[in-house]
Amino acid sequence: MGQFIVGFDLDMTLVDSRPGILATLDALEAESGAPVSGPQVLDALLRRNLDLEMADRFPEVEARRLSDRFRTLYADVGVPGTELLPGAAEAVAAVRGHGGRVVVVTAKYEPNARRCLDRVGLRVGHEIDALDGWRYGPGKTAALVEHGVAAYSGDTPNDVRAALAAGAHMVAVATGPHPAHELEAAGAPDVLDSLSEFPGWLADWRASRS
Repeated sequence: MGQFIVGFDLDMTLVDSRPGILATLDALEAESGAPVSGPQVLDALLRRNLDLEMADRFPEVEARRLSDRFRTLYADVGVPGTELLPGAAEAVAAVRGHGGRVVVVTAKYEPNARRCLDRVGLRVGHEIDALDGWRYGPGKTAALVEHGVAAYSGDTPNDVRAALAAGAHMVAVATGPHPAHELEAAGAPDVLDSLSEFPGWLADWRASRS
């Protein structure tokens, strides 16, 4: 078999970003007075997109200002609160060990995504072959097609739909806000409890394609 490409989502797939997101929301509320802090907003952001969530909560100009300010604050406040999820480094290493390439495709603002990857030791150009950030919904599908991703791992139904629309095999992980049954209902053919199971899954998937 020739070289293959596996894509990974970032937040709650490769990394636990909850402490950093919550800290940034706290800082944004303290600075702006806008009611954006707390676990409810954190959960909403993990399920969808920052800009869409702010647009639902505030008038257009204010929503844009808060989203932009969140991204600025995140570089200093949010990135330090980012940690690898169990099995993430091993999953990336497994792809590369099989001769594959690793692409991270995420809705996160790309400069901040790069900072988070650097923090956890998954550097773009080293452990990670490519990073494509600020991709959500159809934009994520387009990125998966552009990179020629054969399999994609993510933690939300939106990730599942993006992968299926791109013709990539979806291997979902139940490490985010969505339990396994929601990921299966969205159409994921494979759902793992965490990326700790990914190396075994990858070996089986590769064997089934040979």
